[in-house]
Amino acid sequence: MSYTKITVIGITAAMLHVGAMPAQGQANYPTRPVTVVVPYGPGGTTDIEARLYTQKVSERLGQPYVIDYKPGAGTTIGTAFVARAVPDGYTLLMHTATFTVAPALYGAQTPYDPIRDFAPISITTMTPDVFIVNAAFPAKNLKEYLDYARANPGKINFGTSGQGGINHLGGAWLHNATNTKVTFIHYKGGADVIRTVSSGEVHAGVSVPLTVLPQAKAGKMRMLAVTTGERVKFMADVPTVMEEGVPNYEWSQWVGVFAPVKVSPVIIEKLGVEFARAARLPDVIQALERGKLVVGSTPEELRRLVAREVPAWRKIVQDSGAKLEE
Repeated sequence: MSYTKITVIGITAAMLHVGAMPAQGQANYPTRPVTVVVPYGPGGTTDIEARLYTQKVSERLGQPYVIDYKPGAGTTIGTAFVARAVPDGYTLLMHTATFTVAPALYGAQTPYDPIRDFAPISITTMTPDVFIVNAAFPAKNLKEYLDYARANPGKINFGTSGQGGINHLGGAWLHNATNTKVTFIHYKGGADVIRTVSSGEVHAGVSVPLTVLPQAKAGKMRMLAVTTGERVKFMADVPTVMEEGVPNYEWSQWVGVFAPVKVSPVIIEKLGVEFARAARLPDVIQALERGKLVVGSTPEELRRLVAREVPAWRKIVQDSGAKLEE
């Protein structure tokens, strides 16, 4: 799953020239409130990000953008709702990388097709994950960790935030790609991974910088590698997994905006411009950049990302035998 480089806060001059778009549709949209479905409950990081971005777009376009929470069934309830919505631009979806992971886990039961049923609008942020070990673990870097895993198959206890979750699959991908074996210990959330790696209850895991960095600075865990294709500016001393010798290994917990597939291209382009413009605002960057990479991509960049990830996660699920949390 090698990504073509996505420029952070990427927006082209052509996109910003909204006046070049056909007048039909541009002048009329939006003329009433727009619903943005978040397939999670309120209060989480996706909710916070959705509120921040939609407020900026609302201010620019002059209509309310209303968050509608539709959690459940591994995010597929809210996602399917948008897939079936009237394609007029008044129902949007703000989703995470689970958008491309869920179909791999649910298979034929997935009530939507992430490529066929949606029109991509913009990647708003990308959150790198970090492979971590307890401070007492003998490996000082990812290469040493993998050497240890080869010499001690199954003896490393690797904590995840849930069976079938993206961190579990990311861990399975690493170990499948390197012919190493660990014992996965599944918890009910990311906080348990941080707690158990810090205490030494498990040896290793993977989590986001916002929760990892304080524990690493306190000397309770060691950061081995980030999952993104390039180093992250706020933790530039941590190498990427690919730098540590695992080719084509790259993923992140991104957030993106989508519409039903038949929404007018004029509306999609207009929304793409506005969400990308919001990503350039200093207060948006300041609010999000502690643990995220603020992106603001074009619709085409999000389309390519989804097209790459859908088959990649499907293969990872098949190779690892991962299943949904029971």
